[in-house]
Amino acid sequence: MLKRDLTPLEARVLAVLVEKEHTVPDSYPLSANALTAGCNQKTARDPVMDVGEAEVLAAVEELKGLSLVNTVSGNRVLRYEHNFARGMGVPGAAQALLTQLMLRGPQTAAELRQNTERLHRFADVSSVEGFLEELAGREPPFAVKLPKAPGARESRWAHLLCGPVASVEQAVAASMPRDEEIALHKAEIAALRAEVASLRQLVDRIAAELGITP
Repeated sequence: MLKRDLTPLEARVLAVLVEKEHTVPDSYPLSANALTAGCNQKTARDPVMDVGEAEVLAAVEELKGLSLVNTVSGNRVLRYEHNFARGMGVPGAAQALLTQLMLRGPQTAAELRQNTERLHRFADVSSVEGFLEELAGREPPFAVKLPKAPGARESRWAHLLCGPVASVEQAVAASMPRDEEIALHKAEIAALRAEVASLRQLVDRIAAELGITP
């Protein structure tokens, strides 16, 4: 059982440890340097972070106090491993889902199935949804289904390990896919440009009727 909400950096550290255990097993458990690099990774991260090793190690110490991370003695350097499933009291499938939500932000069940492929293979999207519903039904809940974003076909899910979503507006904004958000901004810009062009034509016509140069 989680004793308190995690900070965003603590959640990132924990998720990176789970991810790297599966994606780079030869380097796991991770050194402080490798863990910091994983936290600051530019791909498959939302939000992208820029944190120092001292900050990461401070988060590790907090996670150790929550029984979510352990220190392992390595050759000349200390290494770190997670204790996610046991510390949180969740099965491996749920661990994979929460890990991806902590790394990439809100996602649909279909996106989660694809993004967790290297951590856990789900038979289908319905099995993903089943585990998400279980996480949402816990007391306290570990996940929540967000309001459907404007224009989106599917609702997205978010984790609650860092506390509740601040507001519905933020939840919708966070759940909007980046390409849809960009498309929306482009549509707004195109509409404004069309309006400016229309006004320009009106000004030119009035100026012509008055015989003046705009």
